[in-house]
Amino acid sequence: MTTTTLPTPRPLRKRMIVMLICLALLFGALVGFNFLKGYMIAKFVGEMSAQPATVSTARAGYQTWQPQIHAVGSIRAAQGVDVTTEVAGLIRQVRFKSGDEVKAGQVLLELNDTDDIALLQSHRAAAELAKTAYDRDRTQYEIKAIPKATLDASAADLKSKQALARQQQALVDKKTIRAAFAGKLGIRTVNPGQYLKPGDAIVTLQALDPLFVDFSVPQEQLGQLAPGQTVNVETNARAGQWFGGKVTSISPKVDDATRSVRVEAQLANHQQKLLPGMYANIRIDAGARQRHLTLPQAALSYNAYGATAFIVKPGTKAGEDGKTLPVAEQVFVTTGPTRGDQVAILKGIQPGDKVVTSGQLKLKNGTALVVDNQVQPASEANPAPQEQ
Repeated sequence: MTTTTLPTPRPLRKRMIVMLICLALLFGALVGFNFLKGYMIAKFVGEMSAQPATVSTARAGYQTWQPQIHAVGSIRAAQGVDVTTEVAGLIRQVRFKSGDEVKAGQVLLELNDTDDIALLQSHRAAAELAKTAYDRDRTQYEIKAIPKATLDASAADLKSKQALARQQQALVDKKTIRAAFAGKLGIRTVNPGQYLKPGDAIVTLQALDPLFVDFSVPQEQLGQLAPGQTVNVETNARAGQWFGGKVTSISPKVDDATRSVRVEAQLANHQQKLLPGMYANIRIDAGARQRHLTLPQAALSYNAYGATAFIVKPGTKAGEDGKTLPVAEQVFVTTGPTRGDQVAILKGIQPGDKVVTSGQLKLKNGTALVVDNQVQPASEANPAPQEQ
């Protein structure tokens, strides 16, 4: 059986041709647009990368550092107490003012002791009578007028009466409050006529010269400490001013919780600029001076692969203005100890290398550089707080 193919109608064929041509034009337009977009982006990036970056630089150089131990601690008085009373009583007279400097044994306060003195006089009189009786009995015993038992009873009675008198004298003495040592008084908290109970605080007394500072250091630094070693102490109350002292004692035990050892140092405080209870920064020179190749810490960038820096190298290509600008070269560096704003470089940088200290975020290898060192990052081995 023969199959006959019918011819495609002419209008339908024309429409298919037109559709194919439109699709081809649309495809060509898309390809051309993407090509143009990629070209423009590449051109823009190329122009941007060709723009020089403005940076600041510093030269790597050697510095001599003194190895130091840093710690924080608390200042305390060599002697310090809150003056109080052992016995109760009514305040008769307050003989000091807030902030007074006092000597050891100076009277600070007197309690009412009228009744106690009267009782003391009674005990003294009884003791004198017992003494007279004892002397008479001793004379009679020497001539064998009385037995030894009578003399022993008189001696015991005398001792008892004298002990009562001494006990009452001690009670009277306690009614007068004296400074236990020389120092400076704080703010008075009592007034005449006030009733004091044993243990009530009267005023604080602090010996301000010398002072002690207590601090702790890690056990790995214990070998760098020794009694007599010089320490320098600073407080934020006297920012930028350091006070010298000496290590006086090192604890014989390491704290098993923190693995640190407690250290005590003594400070001279002739001008009384330091006060007990102050927070202190401690710096101790330890070991011989060391020479390090250093850079500002701002010159380094840190990532998962280590520390990097950009070195300034001479350029090889002239720009549009005919000038040949230096270029950046990124290098890996090995760092050592730090001191203030500076870091020691062990490997990767040579003495005299010019290193970028700011503006690294916009750099890559080969970026042209414009050096402007009018503003430099901090680079102090021992930075001090700036006064407001």
